[in-house]
Amino acid sequence: MENTIFSLLPPLIAILLVILTRRVLLSLGVGILTASIILAEMDFLEAGSILWETVKGIFIDGGSINTWNMYIILFLLILGVITAFISISGGSRAFGEWAMKRVKTRAGAQMVGAILGVIIFIDDYFNALAVGQISRPITDRQKVSRAKLAYLIDSTSAPVCVVSPVSSWGAYIIALIGTILASHNLTDYTAFSVFLHMIPMNLYVWTTLAIVFIVAIKGFEIGPMKKHEIRAVRDNQVMDPEKPAPGKLEEDLPVSTKGTVGDLVWPIIALVAGTVGAMIWTGYQAVKGNATILTIFENTDVSKSLVLGGVIGLIVTLLFFTRQVTVKKGIEGSVVFKGIWSGIKSMLPAIYILLFAWAIVDLIGQLETGAYLAGLVENSNMEISLLPFLLFIIAGVMAFSTGTSWGSFGILLPIAGDIAAATDINLLLPAMAAVLAGAVFGDHCSPISDTTILSSTGAGCNHIDHVLTQLPYALISAAISGVGFLILGFTDSTILSLAAIALLLIVFTFVGTRKFKLDMEQMK
Repeated sequence: MENTIFSLLPPLIAILLVILTRRVLLSLGVGILTASIILAEMDFLEAGSILWETVKGIFIDGGSINTWNMYIILFLLILGVITAFISISGGSRAFGEWAMKRVKTRAGAQMVGAILGVIIFIDDYFNALAVGQISRPITDRQKVSRAKLAYLIDSTSAPVCVVSPVSSWGAYIIALIGTILASHNLTDYTAFSVFLHMIPMNLYVWTTLAIVFIVAIKGFEIGPMKKHEIRAVRDNQVMDPEKPAPGKLEEDLPVSTKGTVGDLVWPIIALVAGTVGAMIWTGYQAVKGNATILTIFENTDVSKSLVLGGVIGLIVTLLFFTRQVTVKKGIEGSVVFKGIWSGIKSMLPAIYILLFAWAIVDLIGQLETGAYLAGLVENSNMEISLLPFLLFIIAGVMAFSTGTSWGSFGILLPIAGDIAAATDINLLLPAMAAVLAGAVFGDHCSPISDTTILSSTGAGCNHIDHVLTQLPYALISAAISGVGFLILGFTDSTILSLAAIALLLIVFTFVGTRKFKLDMEQMK
């Protein structure tokens, strides 16, 4: 039943159950069992064997440890411990008090998160977790819900990474483009120059980023987000206390009264610098003497770099904690084991969800769900000018169903190149840009996407709350950029497409001011 319509059942069942029950692990578990049974063609013993191999593959790959997955899990645990000790040292409280004197509005707090999301563009995993760590004290103090913070993080991380050549995403995409150009003997352009030409054509990115800043400044609360923001403002509850949220520390952890801003800032700087430095180092080690900035980021080991950067950040965090114990006498040293366990425990919900998501993504890959969706594009007799728009939709559906934008890139970018080369080569760049845009859109909406999971983790937000509150914003961005891709396909004009998007964003701002703006005075 591989590469058939039945391959759509597991992701659809999992996603529908997530929305209906809001129980992530149960929903993913049902999706995993469904996929195993379909692959085994209703042979339950065989399904059990397939399931075992899938679970084993999360930890063991080719007879050795699956270092990518294990490093990601280890980094999450390290980050949890760093968060706990920054809190114990009084860094989070001091930073919140410092920020209150400078960031005095809810809009300003949201702008901090959005701007940091744009600036930290090296990798989406790191972006989601680092931006959440820095922004949470500010947004919490200004009564911005964790759901809104998760939206700000998720809607700036992947969009910025996908248009940045100096990022793990950019390097991967440029490598794919180079293969596509070589396969069609297109020698007039380099892969790097094609990537640069595609940046303004990635209409979903620019629409999403524009809406992020419009929403942050204007305070538009659309759909379920309004409930979360009202609770944050009126009841001073930035998250639902009855729902589990990854990254949530124990409330009875002691906090030093002598903490300073440096107790938060320096560990974060060490974490950022250590991770970026490790990415450059691992990339350089991989390419040896033929190193350029692009080849370094193309070959960098992101997960290993996250762990190395995390260890550096943890060492600096513990040094500041030790200073609080020995020099400032602001906290008792006996709290160290409680801090470690609290930090680890805070990340366990995210790790459980991530493990289940990896399992269902692997099974969906075996079912060739992405190949089936891609075949719908190749076999359809469509108006060629609709190619960018249709690829945007198909890439969105594929990334949503499979939970991976990178997998969608790998499958659909070569297909986009083949179709454009066989019909109208002028549509090559718009078609590939549409694939990139659609994959990011689908990734944003998918509850089984690791980027979505880590965004809710970074914000300390319940995962399903994040998925459901972000969805309306993502759909609006997709609708606006979809119009842009229609114009791009029929006119081959990037300027006209961007102009149409700008006009629609003005309309969105006008309508949003009348319909979606939260009345803060009524909430007080």
